[in-house]
Amino acid sequence: AHAVLALGSNLGDRWALLRAAVRQLDDLLGVTACSPVYETAPVGGPQQDDYLNAIVLAAPASARELLTAARAVEERARRTRTVRWGPRTLDVDVIAVGALRSDDPEILIPHPRAHLRAFVCVPWLDVDPEATLPGHGRVADLVARMTDAGELVGLRRIAGRLRDCAPAGETGEGGASA
Repeated sequence: AHAVLALGSNLGDRWALLRAAVRQLDDLLGVTACSPVYETAPVGGPQQDDYLNAIVLAAPASARELLTAARAVEERARRTRTVRWGPRTLDVDVIAVGALRSDDPEILIPHPRAHLRAFVCVPWLDVDPEATLPGHGRVADLVARMTDAGELVGLRRIAGRLRDCAPAGETGEGGASA
């Protein structure tokens, strides 16, 4: 099992913020893989700029350890929480950790809306083709349903890598340096 973390940024130097987050999560948890980066329109909230999104896989940890690491990385990026679903320098969400379930209101695992979010499921599928979201099934099936429903419109894969932790089967550095 591994921890699945979703990263998003739409303020400041989005690439630099995501790269720094991957380095910090690696130091705190041990990152084993990074997805390609996608640009997406915001979901909900006020008018705001598009997001860069990615998935990282990390060593499994407890819900509390994952939440503590996510918040520490967001704090280093000077994340503020003033408007729900508002713009942010960095968002780190814990999506899943194997079959682990947490009903703690501060850290719900699996993430309660992950199955609805193309910007979570598509990059997760890129980095883990056999992924399963507890309670919702195979991520490949979720993406297929999103594709059929036209929900992948506006999801744009961006050239470059967050660091040298490419999805299985990819090598090289791509367009951007780590």
